[in-house]
Amino acid sequence: MSFRRPHLLGLAGLEAGEIGDLLDQAETWWEAAGTPGWRAEPTPAIERLSVVNLILEPSTRTRCSFEIAEQRLGVEHLSLRDEGLSLIKGETMLDTGRTLRAMRANVFVIRHPEVGAPARLAEELPGVHVINAGDGTGEHPTQGLLDLLVLRRRWGNLEGRRIVIVGDVLHSRVARSAVHGLHAFGATTVLCGPRHLLPEVGGWPGATAADDLDTALETTDAVMTLRIQRERFAAGEALPDRAAYRQRFGLTRERVARLSAETLILHPGRFNREVEIDGEVID
Repeated sequence: MSFRRPHLLGLAGLEAGEIGDLLDQAETWWEAAGTPGWRAEPTPAIERLSVVNLILEPSTRTRCSFEIAEQRLGVEHLSLRDEGLSLIKGETMLDTGRTLRAMRANVFVIRHPEVGAPARLAEELPGVHVINAGDGTGEHPTQGLLDLLVLRRRWGNLEGRRIVIVGDVLHSRVARSAVHGLHAFGATTVLCGPRHLLPEVGGWPGATAADDLDTALETTDAVMTLRIQRERFAAGEALPDRAAYRQRFGLTRERVARLSAETLILHPGRFNREVEIDGEVID
């Protein structure tokens, strides 16, 4: 099975064969694309693409990774942020999309604070392709694909693997995409954190919930730590005390010392050192 969908809006609903096809494509470029100055040979398919990175939320890693990938692949591309757009004058996101489509842009990479914004753009702009680069607390499928690729390169097969995701899972689009992708490959996940920062697991396939990190880490193959996403908390929503949070849920050097040498540690960035993960562990 190959990936034939017109958009990449999330990993939910994708089959293992579709995800595997995207990972296989990434494998073919892994060594070359990581080489500074490398450029792909131009192809008719590449030359037909005109990509707009519509970054409507603060981003460093995601925005830069798309820009570098587009440049190395030889794709025509343009990056826009909300402060330089007519959105501040009252123009809607759809208005912006229509204007850019009239200039023959045909791929939109969109990062937006509202859940579902990329899907709405895909529905309202026929004839273009939309890639979700993170929508609120929805999904972040390209980060999920990166995590899956890292794990597959290390393990080969994810079937039967157990991954602990610890932190502010409730507000995490990274965790949501990871869970859906891992489930498609036959892995299970344990969502760990303060109870008020854990979602109902009914909508998270293959996942269970726990609030004791030390117990959860005893039999895990990998652990992904997440930061507390203060910017996504509702008004009046209680923020955890940093010191108390680190004691119960931080990936401290003491906890890492008890892990198997084969246990992988992942973090999507950005870090809150000495809170969800010790600086010594990061370094």
